[in-house]
Amino acid sequence: MNPVKHVRPSEGLLSVRYEIRGRLARRALELERLGHEVISLNIGNPYAFGFRTPETMRLAMIENLRHSEGYVHQKGIFPAREAVVMQQQERGVRGISVEEVFIGNGVSELIDLCLRALLNAGDEVLVPSPDYPLWTAAVNLNSGRAVHYDCRPENGHLPDPARIEAAIGPRTRAIVIVNPNNPTGAVYPRETLAAIARIAEKHRLVVLSDEIYDQILYDGATFVPMATLVHDTLCCTMSGLSKVYRACGYRVGWAAFSGDTKNAVEYLAALELLSSLRLCSNVAGQWAVQTALGGYQSIRELTRPGGRLHESRRAIIEGVARSKYLRLAAPMGALYAFVEVREEAVPGFDDQEFALDLLENKHVLIAPGVSFNFARRNFFRITNLPEAEVLTTVFERIEELLDARAACSAPASLAR
Repeated sequence: MNPVKHVRPSEGLLSVRYEIRGRLARRALELERLGHEVISLNIGNPYAFGFRTPETMRLAMIENLRHSEGYVHQKGIFPAREAVVMQQQERGVRGISVEEVFIGNGVSELIDLCLRALLNAGDEVLVPSPDYPLWTAAVNLNSGRAVHYDCRPENGHLPDPARIEAAIGPRTRAIVIVNPNNPTGAVYPRETLAAIARIAEKHRLVVLSDEIYDQILYDGATFVPMATLVHDTLCCTMSGLSKVYRACGYRVGWAAFSGDTKNAVEYLAALELLSSLRLCSNVAGQWAVQTALGGYQSIRELTRPGGRLHESRRAIIEGVARSKYLRLAAPMGALYAFVEVREEAVPGFDDQEFALDLLENKHVLIAPGVSFNFARRNFFRITNLPEAEVLTTVFERIEELLDARAACSAPASLAR
């Protein structure tokens, strides 16, 4: 009899992590199966909190279901790609046509395809820290090396262009921008983006701009499309229906290329080859793109004062302000807050240990800061998708747990 051989996973996965849906999320599911009500704040999934996709988008899909049963062009259907072009042109992006637009099964798939078409073994990509962890994972999975540039909380989680340029090496191929940012909620000012654009052009780096939260803005924050600033190197703008249009399950995203596309003909052909290998992306969802981008932008009702997202964000800011232990660079965009636990207030704080304790004892699921390739161990991310009242309760539970931890860590003389 042949000896039993275990099926081992690929060694290429050793450097890949996605803790947002990892061990803590699995434990939360176990607790729910035991009958506990868990407040899950680890994922930005609008549907889970009662948000709906605009009805006009649903109708557009229904009316075109008969056209959705066969394969379509590997880059996507023409009306969807044309709608992306029109949006980009309205925003001031020059030199873009439907030939430079690729529709994918969400931005997640396009991140993988764009990096796979670009990278050779050992090539480097500059990625923000903290980051949306799919970016680091996708670089590593495609034989590259993610080099992280710090977006420090002391600077409002904004990138420092000088530090970015200092991180560029001979194998650097691209730089990733996530604006508005996940996980921090930072919205980058024009001056910062323009400086990064000049650096990318100087070093001929491909700019990969993740703008999935482009219209989710608060308190007068202004979004500046990176493609309006990048001209002399290739710029890829990525966005989709998941967040602004609350349609995560439709799995529709797009990558629009602008800037120096003339010197990227071979790269774009390689990307089309990869798109062809997966035949096409979800067809039914693509019919919602034109209606979404060309119709009424209902997201503005949610983000303005009095709107649900604005008020939930306010509940987070106020919850942090009331705390004896927490600090926050107020998020100006996106659907998250990246909360800091002051180390001097809770010595020895560990984000993963705290997240597990909060889940087990307070039934609140958060994402530890280390999940986002961040070196500091005293941060956590939550989403502002729940109602404001729920978030107020969450911060009361967090404060109770931090009170207990601070008491345990206090010197004996103070504890008495």
